[in-house]
Amino acid sequence: MSGAAALIRLTGVTKAYGRGQAAFLALNGIDLSIAAGEFVAIMGPSGSGKSTVMNILGCLDTPTGGSYEFEGVHVEQLTRKQRALLRRHYLGFVFQGFNLLARTTALENVELPLIYRGESAARRHAGARSALAQVGLAGWETHTPGELSGGQQQRVAIARAIVTSPAVLLADEPTGNLDTATSREIMDLLTGLNRERGITVLMVTHESEMAAYARRVVHFIDGRVASDGASEHPR
Repeated sequence: MSGAAALIRLTGVTKAYGRGQAAFLALNGIDLSIAAGEFVAIMGPSGSGKSTVMNILGCLDTPTGGSYEFEGVHVEQLTRKQRALLRRHYLGFVFQGFNLLARTTALENVELPLIYRGESAARRHAGARSALAQVGLAGWETHTPGELSGGQQQRVAIARAIVTSPAVLLADEPTGNLDTATSREIMDLLTGLNRERGITVLMVTHESEMAAYARRVVHFIDGRVASDGASEHPR
């Protein structure tokens, strides 16, 4: 993508685990630019580096070398507290395992990011109800995860991710625990958030059918970008 329009830019990013002969290079010189409003699927075999790069993009980990710029800010130079603030105000996360609190209602699960931001109870309730409505779960506010299907649980997780109006949604195998029909429903939801609300979506997936929902697919192999281009069969 054009460098001038980049929301996210990785330049020469490396990530090593361990030291000396036991060191493992998970990322080996990654260059990647992502413009605001893109929907990018990241694919690759196990151990290719795709999850490592997502952790760095999500400010859950830091690179060993190279630079990570978010809206022109060098994230690798930020303190842990500053990275946490960036994560809290600009990023939303969706995981394969939903990561919902089991004994907590859908509304309370969605409110969590707003609690961390210090929002009032009234603003939290209103924001969470709105986010649940946006993912098609109006009327399900008082249900706990155990009372919801897998697809509904993932919708709650997506509502939790968008309740803060993030600039970027990071989705790690968001359909990995779902059947085909439900997976398509979730992908339609993510596509709608991208197109209608302009949220930049970065999604790790190993499923070509799910990657086809993205407009751009980046393939990782052995810690490097092997290919980067438009989706061959966009939906």
